[in-house]
Amino acid sequence: MIRSTLLSTLILGSFHALMASEVMVHDAYVRATPPAVINSAAFMTLHNHSKNPLALVKATSDVAKKVELHTHDIVDGQMRMYEVPKIELPAQSHTTLKPGGFHVMLLGLHKPLIEGQKVTLNLQLSDGTTLTLVAPVKKVMAGMQMEHGAHHEHH
Repeated sequence: MIRSTLLSTLILGSFHALMASEVMVHDAYVRATPPAVINSAAFMTLHNHSKNPLALVKATSDVAKKVELHTHDIVDGQMRMYEVPKIELPAQSHTTLKPGGFHVMLLGLHKPLIEGQKVTLNLQLSDGTTLTLVAPVKKVMAGMQMEHGAHHEHH
């Protein structure tokens, strides 16, 4: 009985690890901050290679007091940012988190983020898996225009 339970746990554990490897993260980075700024954002492309739709449902990082999933909309000609409960990851497709669209918001930074540093992010998916990644901090021009395109890019 114990041997059968242990075998089942090992098989399920291996299956769970395989599922986690079906979502790949590319081009991840976190925006550098000036000394007085206490919030930042992380951007990346998430590739869901599985045959099942998934969603990014939570993110954490030890560099901030709080981490939220956000997006932007234009309301009455004004850009409005707000928290979302999840970011869809369609099956066999990719979703780009970018300025002006979906992103991971880092709120209440413990210290400024300086170009060249690394930030560890944990991304929890709707199937219960967690992806851990280390993203570089990059300086992004403050005057950069926000992109007003679609939030998801499907291919």
